[in-house]
Amino acid sequence: MSTESENLPLTRSLELMSVGDTGLLVVDMQGKLLTMIAGHERVTWNCRRLVDGAKLLGIPVAGTEQYPQGLGPTTPVLAERIGPMPAKKLFSSRECAEIFYGWRDAGIYKVLVCGIEAHVCVQQTVLDLLSEGFRVYLAVDAIGSRGVLDAEVAVRRMDASGATITTTEAALFEWCETAANPQFKAISGLVKESAPA
Repeated sequence: MSTESENLPLTRSLELMSVGDTGLLVVDMQGKLLTMIAGHERVTWNCRRLVDGAKLLGIPVAGTEQYPQGLGPTTPVLAERIGPMPAKKLFSSRECAEIFYGWRDAGIYKVLVCGIEAHVCVQQTVLDLLSEGFRVYLAVDAIGSRGVLDAEVAVRRMDASGATITTTEAALFEWCETAANPQFKAISGLVKESAPA
């Protein structure tokens, strides 16, 4: 004979990102540096899909720009979706503390990070956010560096330091959570897009 509690669904893991507890941070996707990044078309495509998915699901999105006077503005495909972004001189996005204080005040304690460069601005941001008590997720197919080895070592270091390694597609479906979500079809459309050559 089943009990009433056996008919209830299991509790969703706190390891999973959810709408309402997660923000998306796009780090320094600026044109002058972006074209030098290994696989930059893939990195840009995946960052754009993450931004589009976050917007569909109501997840807050913020971006940063590293010394835009020298490195130029964020690539247009992302800038038009994200809107105004704070500039910074520190490599870490911790300089843009208003983003993270605002998210914390809104109950957002998980941050999915994407952008460039993996071993500099992304890595320093991830480590600082972990130090501040955020749960940090890293979309490894939406980050890059000029050197492939630099990116690989950075991912290993961030993983060892406590960041959760994930991918763009995994994050999109994690945010969506269920095929019953009204935005599931649109999220599926993002997942099914053809990758850049």
